[in-house]
Amino acid sequence: MLRRELFDVFLSEESPAALMMPSVSHPGQGSMVRIQRRKVLASCLCMTATVFLLVTLQVVVELGKFERKTFKNSNLQDGHKKLEEEPEHLNPFLQKDALSLIRKRQLEIDSYPIMLWWSPLTGETGRLGQCGADACFFTINRTYWHHPMTKAFLFYGTDFNIESLPLPRKAHHEWALFHEESPKNNYKLFHKPVITLFNYTATFSRHSHLPLTTQYLEGVEVLKSLRYLVPLQSKNNLRKRLAPLVYVQSDCDPPSDRDSYVRELMTYIEVDSYGECLRNKDLPQQLKNPASMDADGFYRIIAQYKFILAFENAVCDDYITEKFWRPLKLGVVPVYYGSPSIADWLPSNRSAILVSEFSHPRELASYIRQLDYDDRLYEAYVEWKLKGEISNQRLLATLRERKWGVQDINQDNYIDAFECMVCSKVWDNIRLQEKGLPPKKWKAEVTHLSCPEPTTFAFSSPVTLAPRRNSLREMWMPSFQQSKKEAQALRWLVDRNQNFSTQEFWALVFKE
Repeated sequence: MLRRELFDVFLSEESPAALMMPSVSHPGQGSMVRIQRRKVLASCLCMTATVFLLVTLQVVVELGKFERKTFKNSNLQDGHKKLEEEPEHLNPFLQKDALSLIRKRQLEIDSYPIMLWWSPLTGETGRLGQCGADACFFTINRTYWHHPMTKAFLFYGTDFNIESLPLPRKAHHEWALFHEESPKNNYKLFHKPVITLFNYTATFSRHSHLPLTTQYLEGVEVLKSLRYLVPLQSKNNLRKRLAPLVYVQSDCDPPSDRDSYVRELMTYIEVDSYGECLRNKDLPQQLKNPASMDADGFYRIIAQYKFILAFENAVCDDYITEKFWRPLKLGVVPVYYGSPSIADWLPSNRSAILVSEFSHPRELASYIRQLDYDDRLYEAYVEWKLKGEISNQRLLATLRERKWGVQDINQDNYIDAFECMVCSKVWDNIRLQEKGLPPKKWKAEVTHLSCPEPTTFAFSSPVTLAPRRNSLREMWMPSFQQSKKEAQALRWLVDRNQNFSTQEFWALVFKE
C-alpha cells in the first residue's frame, strides 16, 4: 500500500512530471488523462530498469570472461601466474576490479598446500577442498609443479608410467599412491623398489595408510538384507532347470588361472556359465552388457542359485572384490578363490566355501553335491544371514571405522578420503615445522601392495586349451618376472633424481 501511495503522489498533477504533460480542457477526459500519464511514466521506469539490468549483466559477463581467459592463457613462472597481459576488449573501468579479483584468488591459492594429481584421476583443474579443520588446493594442472606451495604429487596406480614423472624430486615433495585395482593393471607397483618410492598409500591392503579392503561393500545392512533371498525350497525346485553352481565371467584367463580350475570342475559337476568365459548359458539380451551386473534383473537371476563360483582375477592378500560380496548380499553361497586372507573377512565362520581347502576340483565337486542334497548342511552356510548375525568383529570394526562410504551421498567416497588423508598429513608436518620441529617421515612398506607370482593349476592340460587362450594364460608369469626388472630400473633412475627417457629405462630393463 505504501508503494502504491508513493507512486500515486509521483503521478499527481502537482508533480513535476505531471506539469510537463499537455493540458486537457475537456472536463470529461480528466480521469483518462491521468491513466495515460501513469502508463507513460510506468513504461519509462520499466525501460530504465531493463537497461540497468542489461548493463549489470554485461559487467558480470565481462568479468567472468576476463578471469577465465587470464587463468587459461597465463603461464606459470616459478610457480606463480603471470598477469601482465590484459585483454584489450575489456572496458577500462572493469580492468582494475577484474585484476583485483584474480590476484585475490591467486593469494588464496598461495595460502594453502597444493596437491597435484600427476595422474589425472579426478579431472579437476582446481578445487579448494576442506578436510576437517584443514584445507588444500587439489588440481591436475601440471603448471603447479614448481609452485612453492606444491607439497604432494598424487598418482593413480593403473595410470602410473615411466614416461613422465615429476623429477627431479625436491625434498618437500611427497608422493602418494591410490591403487585399488588388480595387480595385472600395473605389476611393477607390486615390488619393493617401486612401492617404497611413495610416502602415502591407499590400496586394497589392510596395511595401507588408507585401507580399501572393503571398497565393494556398502555396509552391514546389505549383508543382512533379505531383499533378494530366495527360500531354500524354491531353490530346490529351481534345480530342475538350473545347475547347483553358477559362473559369470567375461575377463578370461587372468593371472589367477581361474578358468582352468572351473573348466576342470565342470567335468565333475554341472555349472551354468554366463559371460564370455566358458559360456554354456545365455543371459537375457538386456543383461548381456557387463554394466548390467548390478542391475536388479541380474541379481534376481543369480539369487536363484545355491552356489556361485566367486573367483578373483588375481591372488593377493586382501584383494577382495564384488565377486565375493555380491553373493553374500543375494543369499547365495560363494565358492571362493582369491585372497589367501579371506577368512579374516567372512561375515561368519561358515558363510563361504574356500577352494583352497580342497586339494582338487573333484573333491570340491563332491562336497558341493553333498550340500546340494542335504538341506540341513546347506542351511548352515546361510544361517548367519537368516538370523542377521555377523560375528566377525574385524569386519564390523572396519566398516564402522572407515572414513569413506560406498554409494553413499552422505559420506565422502574413497578418493575424497585419500585426498584428505594426504592433505591432513601435509598440514601436520607444516605445523611441526612452524614449531621448529622436524617433519614426520612417512614411507610405504612392501605390505602395502604385495602379490605373489602368478601360477597355473597343475591339472590343466595345455592340449585342451584353445591357442589364443593358452597364449594369454601363459603370459602372466613372464610378465611378472619382467616387472621385477622394470621395478629395479625405475628405482635406480628415480634415485638418480634426474629426468630420463624411455630409451634409458628400457636399456636398463634389458641390460644383461
